Amino acid sequence: MNKKTLLRAWLAFKFYGINVVFLSVITGIFAGVIITFYTICTSLGEEYSRGLYDLLRQYPAFIPLLLIGLAAGAVAIGTLVKFVPMIRGSGIPQIEGACRGKFPFNWYLTLCSMFAASLACVFLGLAAGSEGPSIEMGGCVGEGTGRVLRRSFMMRRLQIAAGASAGFAVAFNAPVTGMIFALEEAFKSFSPQIFVSAAVSVMTALAVRTGIRSALGFSVGYAFEGFVFTQIDFAGYGYVAAAAVIVALVAVAFYYSVAAAKKLFRKITFFKGTGKFIVPFVLSAAFGLITVYAMGGGHNFIHNLATGGTGAYQTISVLGAGFIASLVIIIVLRYVLMTLYMACGVPCGVFIPMLAVGAGLGALLSALFTRAGMDAAYCDYIVIICMSVFFTTFVRAPITGLFMIFELTGQFTNLLPALLGVVIASLVAEICRLEPGYENNLHAFIRDQGYTNREKPARFTLTVQPHTLADGGKINRLIWPSGGLVTAITGEDGSSIVPSGGTRLSAGQTIEFECQTADEGEVLEYLYTLVGKS
Repeated sequence: MNKKTLLRAWLAFKFYGINVVFLSVITGIFAGVIITFYTICTSLGEEYSRGLYDLLRQYPAFIPLLLIGLAAGAVAIGTLVKFVPMIRGSGIPQIEGACRGKFPFNWYLTLCSMFAASLACVFLGLAAGSEGPSIEMGGCVGEGTGRVLRRSFMMRRLQIAAGASAGFAVAFNAPVTGMIFALEEAFKSFSPQIFVSAAVSVMTALAVRTGIRSALGFSVGYAFEGFVFTQIDFAGYGYVAAAAVIVALVAVAFYYSVAAAKKLFRKITFFKGTGKFIVPFVLSAAFGLITVYAMGGGHNFIHNLATGGTGAYQTISVLGAGFIASLVIIIVLRYVLMTLYMACGVPCGVFIPMLAVGAGLGALLSALFTRAGMDAAYCDYIVIICMSVFFTTFVRAPITGLFMIFELTGQFTNLLPALLGVVIASLVAEICRLEPGYENNLHAFIRDQGYTNREKPARFTLTVQPHTLADGGKINRLIWPSGGLVTAITGEDGSSIVPSGGTRLSAGQTIEFECQTADEGEVLEYLYTLVGKS
């Protein structure tokens, strides 16, 4: 190995290694602390709201006070969302956009606002999860780490992804799924730097989570223990395929339901537009009074669908109805609330509620399939697969959906049936031409906030300097500004080179780099860290 190679290796290690690892550890520590306490607060909030609604069922004369309080809370939270649009909805699309450099945001304001608003939604009894806000708050921690330590905007982008992954991992206790989320959803690309930053942040955050929860006496196990996977025979694959197709089609219907509800909510303008939040809040109260299973994120509901591999479901009854009718009622109530939350932009998580609808559909189909001759031992697996199918169809993140099955249950067997379900979900979404749900919400957010007009085409002409990261490095091994592309390379002798991902740069070459940006100066400064300043 010559001196030039050694020097470049040291530069890469210093820039991408020490720098990234140090930042990711800091991000993981703070994300672990904040998100762990947040998830503990949301679990306590769910218990509080369930107790309150139980009391109101005994004393219905006080229900009007609940509705008045929810209406007031809806206007207050709607006003906060109006002033801090980054917390609109679950926050996942916004943090993905920030991770890709689509727009700037105030990390401290967003973190505090989402913490308060989403926690208030839980205490008010909404069917709200903690996972989406955990992802956004983790991303805020990553941005804050980069800002406080004065790192470049690309390093901050890495830390936003790392923090979001840590938030996902802490909320679900799913480290691998958290890292895949950074690659498949946040950056939508793979590089060693993204992988290392996400992995270090996730491991650190989970260590912090385990320490805090153990010290406070809370469980540190898997999110959905109790499900048991058994070996599926050839006939079982037919039931898995049928269930996957049905659930995927329901997810398609949900996608279009959200789109239709958004159009309706645009017509509600009283209280300067914040009045539209009253609709989902009041309906949440009505549905919560009907059944406790329409409240909270859905963890308890999913837990109650676990049979331990026996196929014998726990008694779930709504308004005195039988098991199948009760499941239909719960699924419909949650489906409606989820649609309204996403369409209105209520600052709460819909990640777990989405999984709860998929799990409910899986239990419903399992009960029907069992009567048609299916082995009851398959019920647990079909419930979990349907949970993943609903998520995969709507979000269009099949790898995340696949690994999520195993990490949330702690069952790491029977890959093929799960893979079959995820493939069917992807095919149905492709045939129906669904844009990824979070991606669609991101585009709407960028359009509504006017961020599209901020970015303008920019072209930079730079000369690769000796002893820099670009000198001797391949184009696809360097982290370039979001959406940018090396369009031309000119050698020292004036010869033109057609660039590709595998093209190796060398000192003296002149490169043309094009991108869309709102801050040319910031992009140029970062490019100097890659190619050097002449």
